[in-house]
Formats: sequence, structure tokens, C-alpha cells
Amino acid sequence: MSGLRRKLLIITVLLAAVMELIDTTIVNVALSHMSGNLGATLEDTTWVITSYAIANVIIIPLTSFLTTKLGRRNYYIGSIILFVVCSFMCGSSTTIWTLVFFRFLQGLGGGALLSVSQAVIFELFPKEKQGVASAIFGIGVFIGPTIGPTMGGIITENYSWPLIFYINIPIGIMAATSCYFLLTEPVIKTKVQNVDWTGIALLAIGIGSLQTVLERGQTEDWFATGYITLLTVTAIIALTAFILWELHIEHPVVNLRVFKSKTLSVAAILTFITGIGMFTSIFLTPVIAQRLLGFTPTQTGLLLLPGAIIAILGLMVSGKLLQRGVSPLIIITAGFFCFIFFNWNMFRMDLDTSAYTITLNLIFRALGMAFLTVPLTMLAISSLAPKDIPQGASLNNMMRQLGGSFGISIVNTYSARRVASHRVDLISHITNNNPLTIDRINSYTAYFMLKGIAWDNARLKAMGMIDAAVVKQSTLLSYTDAYFMIGILFAVTLPLLLFVVGGPKITAPKVIVSDH
Repeated sequence: MSGLRRKLLIITVLLAAVMELIDTTIVNVALSHMSGNLGATLEDTTWVITSYAIANVIIIPLTSFLTTKLGRRNYYIGSIILFVVCSFMCGSSTTIWTLVFFRFLQGLGGGALLSVSQAVIFELFPKEKQGVASAIFGIGVFIGPTIGPTMGGIITENYSWPLIFYINIPIGIMAATSCYFLLTEPVIKTKVQNVDWTGIALLAIGIGSLQTVLERGQTEDWFATGYITLLTVTAIIALTAFILWELHIEHPVVNLRVFKSKTLSVAAILTFITGIGMFTSIFLTPVIAQRLLGFTPTQTGLLLLPGAIIAILGLMVSGKLLQRGVSPLIIITAGFFCFIFFNWNMFRMDLDTSAYTITLNLIFRALGMAFLTVPLTMLAISSLAPKDIPQGASLNNMMRQLGGSFGISIVNTYSARRVASHRVDLISHITNNNPLTIDRINSYTAYFMLKGIAWDNARLKAMGMIDAAVVKQSTLLSYTDAYFMIGILFAVTLPLLLFVVGGPKITAPKVIVSDH
């Protein structure tokens, strides 16, 4: 392949991957608008995020199999077309559950855009230039989810939420057309034997059931609800059976045997934790900014923009350090500490926290992600045989998406429980003997009486304002508790980095597109 065609193909597949990753977060700041426009509760509207994540998690580990079965070129272009068509249908939806359905199908199409794009980029670089490939793909992995809320905020506030889906159409058409002329089959091909329909079914049932339990468990009072109990049992049985089945048969749809590689196993765990931190922070920050601090969608989206810009510099620094022989352990440790510091600062925020402070905190998050992306991506595939790289890359990508999907569900559940706890705690201080409470109620009562409201009604309104303040404060405390929990998770996981020490040396030349 000529140098120009090679560069165009790299740009095309990276653009497709970024488009897919943007869609994982672009809806975050538009949930309130979708909820009001479609007449749905905010809780039901979060399924717009969850359904996409479930589809991604199901399809990503199947990508290697589907690429082999259908041909990489056919599968990739077909996935882009599915993604584009479903993007149009999402924007045209008039009910929340129609939107959720097409969002799920969009996620099925999007899964290939991530894994196949990564495999193509790595294939286009020789072994000694894999650091370049990792850095290039790393930029897309980080920038996509990070600029998603910024784009979503600007579009939602200045236009309308369906446009966040419609913008995929011209990009997708351009990517599909370019791939039609440029994309070829992989250099190393594997033959498809029998289709592992059992494995596919067990994976879909297990992941779908587990994700539904995590998403709906808190609302349905967990095991007090019959279908939650049933789905929990189903998830356990299906996923256990899936693992045993895939390890047993000769031609599994997901080759779990690649996890015999210690480096891939360690990278997958760390990538899972990174996914939790990456996606939950992008989910929580817009919610706090809009619902509690009163930011507009555009202001909310712009909070993440400086971090995204600095992250690009961080990725280049990370690559440079690897190139100069700095141990990946040091860089990954720095990334974890940046993330711990970010979560600690967000844990300490209050209702008077400024946009500047949040933006500054998010820069540490961005640096953390920048220092984790390249070394972890390289680590995941560094010890794999060339024929196993697509499967290893798919599984590692699945762990990131799985971490994000599970993380958001767990944070929702944890926050809901903490709201009740904080509310009880705060109300215990609101008594008739508390002079601050008495002054606040009298002040609100006088305010409403000045507006011509009778004393008894003014008193009721004053109590209502006190209650609203309690709800707002307890909600904020529940979210900051979630940041603290994620920070603890990163700290507890930190010792796993010791396993990276014995891994292969990772090098990363300059992040440029080479003709070699």
C-alpha cells in the first residue's frame, strides 16, 4: 500500500473509532432534554446510555470472529452502515423506548468501529513502530469520550438533541466510502470453522441480564423483585457456562485462552478499572454541573474541553517517555495517582464550587487517562502472537467498555443509597431548637409574605424551600461519595501494577505517521 493510501486509511479508521467513542458520552448532557421532550423519567432515559454500552460489551468480543466469518472489509463497512442508519433512527425517535431500541442497534454497529480500527492501525505499522500505533489509537480512545459532552452540550443548547445523532451520518458515509476503496483483508487470516452459536447466545444472555440487574436493581429494591432475582441467577449461570464452554470447545467465538498471557490479563484488569474511572467521571460531572450547580449544557460540555486538549500533550509525553526507556510502571503509576487526586478533589466539592475549580480537577483526570492509555494498550498485546492480536485487542477494549458500563450502574445504585443516608443525617439537624433553622425559616417566611402570601402559606413554602435545600445537598454529597469510592478503587488496584514490572519492554517512538 502506498504511503498516501496508508495515511488516508489510518485517518479513516481513526475517525470511525472516534465517532463511535464520541457517541458513548455525547448524550450525557442531553438526558434532561430527552427526558422532557419524550415524556420519560430521567431514570428511564439513562437507558439511552446503558443500552449502547450493553450492545458494545456484547459485540466487541465477537468482533474477531465476525471479522473472520464475514471478511474484515464487509464486516467493517456493514457496521458503519448499521451505525449510520441507527443514528438516523435514534434522532427520529418519538418515544423513549424506540430511542433505546435503536440506540442498542447503534451500539452493535459501533462495536466493530473500535476493535477493527485498532487492529487495522496496528497492522499498518511494523513491530518496532507499534508504540506509534498505540499512541495514535490512544488519542482517539481518550479524545472521543472526552469531547462528547462538549459537543453534546453545544448542540443541545443551540439546536436540538436529535442533531447529536444526525451528525454521525455525513461522517459515517465518508468513512464507509473511504473504506470501500482503501480497506483490504488482514495480512494474517484464520479460517472459520463451525459457528459457535452457543457461545454467542450465552454471552448475550449473561451480559444483558447482568447489566439489567445493575441498572434496575436499586429502583426495584433488588431481590425483593422477582424478575431481578431471576435475571441475577440467569446472569450467573449464563456467564459461568459461557466461560466453561469457550474454554472447552476447539473453535470458540471468544478465545479466552489468550488470557494465559499474564500481560494481557493484568492489562485487562487495569483497563477495566480505568474504564470505570473514565466513564463514571464523564457521567457524574455533567449531572452535578447541570442539576445541582445550574450550568447550561454548553457550560457543562466546556468543562471537559481544556482537559481534552492537555490530554493530547499528555499522550505525546507518555510516548516520549516510553521511547526514552522510562518504565511503563512509572507512567501507569503516575496515571493512577492523577486519577486518585482528581477523585479526592471532586469528593471535597460543594454547591459553591466554581467552574474554574472543576475544570482544573478535570485536567488531572485527563492527565491520568493520558498516562494510562498508551502503556496499557501496548501491554495488552505486547506478548501475543500476531494471529491473537485482534482477539486480545477486542477483549481489552471490551474490558474498558464493560468497566464503564458497570461503573455507571454501580455509581447510580451507590448514589441512590447514599442520598437517603445523607438526607436522614441532614434532617436530624433541622429542629425547633436550632437557631440557624429558626432564622432560615423565618427569613423565607418573611420573603414570601412580602410577596402578598398569607402567613400560613408562606410558612409552608418556607418549609418547602428548606426541604429542597436538603434534597440538593444530600444529592451532592451522594455524588461526591461516589467520587471517593472510585478513588479508593484506584488506590486498592494500584498494587496490581507490580505485575507489570516483569512484562515486556514497551517503546514508543514519536507520534507521527511513518511511510515505513
